[in-house]
Amino acid sequence: MKVSDFDYHLPPELIAKFPAEPRDSARLLVLHRKSGKLEHRIFRDIVEYLREGDVLILNDTKVIPARLFGRLPSGGKIELLLTRQISPNIWEVMAKPARKLKEGREIIFDDELKGVVKGYAGKGKRLIEFKLPESKSFMEKLEEIGHIPLPPYIEREERPEDREKYQTVFAKREGAVAAPTAGLHFTEDLLKKLSDKGIIIRTVTLHVGPGTFKPVKVENVEEHEMDYEVYNVPPETAEEVNKAKSEGRRIVAVGTTVVRTLESAADESGTVKAGEGSTNLFIYPGYRFKVVDVLITNFHLPRSTLIMLVSAFAGREKVLNAYREAVKMGYRFYSYGDAMLIL
Repeated sequence: MKVSDFDYHLPPELIAKFPAEPRDSARLLVLHRKSGKLEHRIFRDIVEYLREGDVLILNDTKVIPARLFGRLPSGGKIELLLTRQISPNIWEVMAKPARKLKEGREIIFDDELKGVVKGYAGKGKRLIEFKLPESKSFMEKLEEIGHIPLPPYIEREERPEDREKYQTVFAKREGAVAAPTAGLHFTEDLLKKLSDKGIIIRTVTLHVGPGTFKPVKVENVEEHEMDYEVYNVPPETAEEVNKAKSEGRRIVAVGTTVVRTLESAADESGTVKAGEGSTNLFIYPGYRFKVVDVLITNFHLPRSTLIMLVSAFAGREKVLNAYREAVKMGYRFYSYGDAMLIL
């Protein structure tokens, strides 16, 4: 299977630079897997397609202001993207320019916060120990001086409103450097309507890392390796999912991160186990889904692992046909764009 099999033409003007307002007014392309039928709706219409007894799974990870700008004592500028927490004050980071960050080198962020390079963590990555007064935690300081890491394809600077907009309304657990974007379309009111209809809402946590934007550089899909990401499945979520599966009720995943979490936490019989884990599960056509029955997702980059996952779920030709229709109808793409419901 070639990476080029998952290519499609996207006019640059269809890449959304700002979110829909209100959130649930985004457009929704409904794809029926069996027939390939497409419907054009608004996201809030999702209430009509979900049934009483469906279990809707959200990713409650919270995006941290993971971009930091500092300088070396010599005056050179440094940009860091926090990628993984090793201990309270030590983080793995992606650095620009990385060549300037030799082991032991100091980085100055402001009068309070400094960093020291503790070691190397792979190409372009460093381990940084952050130092600041004992009266303040690193996460508190990050909220003060950090920047929301908007995806590179948005091609604009962060705005104050991105702190709220590039965050789901149900975000709780800090640790992501990218939003689980399918969840951005939900409002508190929409979640209440779903709950009132008898849809059971549960959460998992997968802290989305920068690997979500990692380009596939090999020609053959099977040779690509995913980065590891940490996830957690609460006992009440595992219990509800397993009960629903045994009773023939549907599991509705909000986003590819939820799909990868549930499928990673399931054994071969499809029973989901509670607890923490890490996963580099790569889902592409040929994968047999054990848990997820319905998928809510955004429109993804050409040749990306995300469009491969969606193609595994709905069929490559049907997905690419849906994408061509979305382009033709002027849907908005990527993180701040419109959504798909795949039934």
